[in-house]
Amino acid sequence: QPNNAVRKTPSSRRSTWISVASRDVEQETKTEKVPYAIARGDGSTGGGGLPMPHAETADGLTRPKVGAEMPEGRPAWFRVPGPSLAPDSRYAEVKESLRDLNLNTVCEEAQCPNVGECWSGGTGTIMLLGDTCTRGCMFCAVKTDAKPPPPDPFEPFKTAEAVAKWGVDYIVLTSVDRDDIPDGGAQHFAHTVELLKHKKPELLVECLVSDFLGDKSSVATLATSGLDVYAHNVETVERLQKFVRDSRAGYQQSLSTLEHAKKVKPGLYTKTSVMLGLGETDEEVIQTMKDLRAIDVDVVTFGQYLRPTENHLSVVEYVKPEKFDYFRQLGEEMGFKYVASGPMVRSSYKAGEFYLEHMIKTERKQSQQRDS
Repeated sequence: QPNNAVRKTPSSRRSTWISVASRDVEQETKTEKVPYAIARGDGSTGGGGLPMPHAETADGLTRPKVGAEMPEGRPAWFRVPGPSLAPDSRYAEVKESLRDLNLNTVCEEAQCPNVGECWSGGTGTIMLLGDTCTRGCMFCAVKTDAKPPPPDPFEPFKTAEAVAKWGVDYIVLTSVDRDDIPDGGAQHFAHTVELLKHKKPELLVECLVSDFLGDKSSVATLATSGLDVYAHNVETVERLQKFVRDSRAGYQQSLSTLEHAKKVKPGLYTKTSVMLGLGETDEEVIQTMKDLRAIDVDVVTFGQYLRPTENHLSVVEYVKPEKFDYFRQLGEEMGFKYVASGPMVRSSYKAGEFYLEHMIKTERKQSQQRDS
């Protein structure tokens, strides 16, 4: 080293770093402020238009992860009406009747964004078999436990009473998974359906149920109970099942229950739902639709996955409304009787119930006219 060279001591190096850092901060403050709408991103990219980091599987496809970076901010198309806080509103009436009868709803337990719209319309989705699930799916906000409290034996009667008060013509019943019960709660469901039909024979009843661990006798118990729509959600495309759902669930197992329901009760409407925004490809969604049509599923819904807490899977992308429209049109062309597809669509929601009610009543009337 030449004699006239200045040797940098640790102290002088620190000074250099501080000087560089100060200059960077100064330059940053001079940078033009990026508009919020651009910094937020549209869901297809991260903030400021930067590609979003995704977890990739061995085949190079994207999958969701807990703790992965989220798209920055929700897009402008996420808008839902808030609930009416007036004490005499339908929202307050539904909430009070549920509280008085100690009933649970998936609207609250799963933090559904459409609770204001549905309850203000005078209906809710009642959740049977308690509020604690025996499974731990990575997308769901419902609390879990290996041994939940036993079901309330009076719950079917309370449910029938609540629905009668609401005066609705279409009701959706759902439940947590109860793998701790031998039949998965199928008989409890069937009893509830029978009581509802006894109180109001013209009431249309949809049951959104678990896969009963693939137990076909449980599927048959519910399918032949008098319900009108047998619903079970496949949730996501086949490749992402193990990342999204509990290990006791499965794509083929779900398809088998939907197929068996229609087999034991011909003419029964079957329905399922798929979440988008978890890293699925268009081709995978289309294949899922083909698989559903192959077992004659009548109704499919597509909605945007929204992370309930930081302990759940991160959103991979916010799917644009145009993509939802594309899948809706494609589903209708494939022969589904009804396709509900949109960012805020959920497997049970008021607008969809109105359409299904009209469709079922119209088809049954036409069938009676043909037979007479």
